[in-house]
Amino acid sequence: MDASFVQAPRQRNTREENETIKDGAIPKEWTKNAAKRRQKDVDARWAKKNDEDHYGYKTHVSVDRKTKLVLEERATAANVHDSQVFDELLGAPEPRGPDVWADSAYRSAEQEQRLKRQGFRSHVHERAYRGRPLTPAQQRENRRKSRVRVRVEHVFAAMTQMGGMTVRTIGIERMRVWSTMKALSYNLKRLEVLIRLRKIPIDGIGVPA
Repeated sequence: MDASFVQAPRQRNTREENETIKDGAIPKEWTKNAAKRRQKDVDARWAKKNDEDHYGYKTHVSVDRKTKLVLEERATAANVHDSQVFDELLGAPEPRGPDVWADSAYRSAEQEQRLKRQGFRSHVHERAYRGRPLTPAQQRENRRKSRVRVRVEHVFAAMTQMGGMTVRTIGIERMRVWSTMKALSYNLKRLEVLIRLRKIPIDGIGVPA
């Protein structure tokens, strides 16, 4: 599983308006002007990753490692941490299998214990902490895991080729429709490839709910 930023049109708000939105409210001036309110996105958020600023949303997916079909998909604001939708993407060990691959953003001691209790085998990347860098053995283990985990990156690359990772709608509800349709369209294209390569029938694999 992994997540990718989805860019949204940047809003030209005042500092006071942005503070009101962060508090979960709508600026009073907007409620008096229905036309203006329709053009304002109060769900998109800013996030920073690798010193890059992103504004908009995230699409989160879990992918079957053999077929690269999307199993689950969720959409959130850009500032929602990947780990917050881990359980929604995880599903059950059957019929998908017990092995779970993800990058270090999804790892915590509590999460590892919970995966074990639920019958999963964790291949989540080891995580470095301040003052406690990864050992050479952990680095080697992460490289091994990356050979499988990278397959989810192929999915996002294919989605990017299908019109990019940008929404031009307003609000999280429309974003969720966009995200679901993006995953569904990708799955249809991927199924055509699997059929052509005679890699189906595929037992236990479906499209996003």
